[in-house]
Amino acid sequence: METQYARWFSPSLNRVMECKVYGHQGKPALFIPCQDGRFFDFENFHMADVWAPWIDAGKLMVCSVDTMDKETWSDSNGDPYWRIRRHEEWVRYLTDEVVPFMQDRARDRNGWDGDPGLLVYGSSLGATHAANLYFRFPTLFDRLLALSGIYTASYGFGGYRDDLVYLNSPEDYLPNLAPDHPYIEQYNRNKGVICVGLGDWEMPESTRRIDEILHSKGIRLWVDYWGHDVSHDWPWWYKQCSYFLPFLID
Repeated sequence: METQYARWFSPSLNRVMECKVYGHQGKPALFIPCQDGRFFDFENFHMADVWAPWIDAGKLMVCSVDTMDKETWSDSNGDPYWRIRRHEEWVRYLTDEVVPFMQDRARDRNGWDGDPGLLVYGSSLGATHAANLYFRFPTLFDRLLALSGIYTASYGFGGYRDDLVYLNSPEDYLPNLAPDHPYIEQYNRNKGVICVGLGDWEMPESTRRIDEILHSKGIRLWVDYWGHDVSHDWPWWYKQCSYFLPFLID
């Protein structure tokens, strides 16, 4: 498997950020680590091994990035006004820096024209971030795999509310989409999967709420509930990735 380590000074975050790319060609994909995670988690937690059949076959190129959760969603004692603005800087880092980086790589390696959309994947809080990126930027992210997520910003910000918290809380902004909003048509051209287990440490209530919202808006997205033996842990995420990836990339 071809790998490439990259780092650059991020104007969005005013700091050096690191990432790693796995694969030699194919659809660009973005891996969001679990809470407080680092760019090397895709490899260290053996998810690269699970994705290897598609990466080695030239169907996917995966960019694994760092989170900023320790400064934002996880810092429960910090100022929420500052924390959500720092989170939004991280979102801009992904959309304004990482996405073009991966699009340029895809064009170069595949000979594609235009700006290919990315598949965005995460588990746990990574799924929360991945789903938010997919719903906020459906022309940049045209595939979603969100496993065991919570889709409300109250998880990280409690009762604090402002416009930026709202923009990062799909359970809050999706219900307010107008019936003729162009994003609905875009979502239905894209492909997405949201999955949750019903076992230990899972929180399926948030997935059920998103499921109801999507159904009410006519947004077609595969929402799947796995059994009571399915816990919030890597072995099940390995199985879910292997199950859903063929649907997303074929």
